[in-house]
Amino acid sequence: MRPVTLVLVALAALAALLATATGLVLLPAQPAQAAAAAAAVALDPGVTRWAFAAAAAAAGLSALAAGYAVAQVGSAAVGALAEKPELFGRMVILVGLAEGIAIYGLIVAVLIFNRIG
Repeated sequence: MRPVTLVLVALAALAALLATATGLVLLPAQPAQAAAAAAAVALDPGVTRWAFAAAAAAAGLSALAAGYAVAQVGSAAVGALAEKPELFGRMVILVGLAEGIAIYGLIVAVLIFNRIG
């Protein structure tokens, strides 16, 4: 693998780990206790800071990974379409799947924001 690919994979793994760890910290034990605890006590500023960092990392790194994936798939799609134009529909689907990575990161960021209120 190329060094750029290794760096992007490592960053995506770090973002996923950070988002998962933040989700576990913010995950309430029971819904009834969570409502009472949210009304009585505000979140620790340290937890809030990590939640914002995790949401930013999830959105940013997923957008970076999606851009890289679209670049790789798009260049391969252009090469394939130059030889066989009838593959256009399949190539559009593959590029769309690569773009979906950014949407998943945005969804994770929104879920993290919902947890911190």
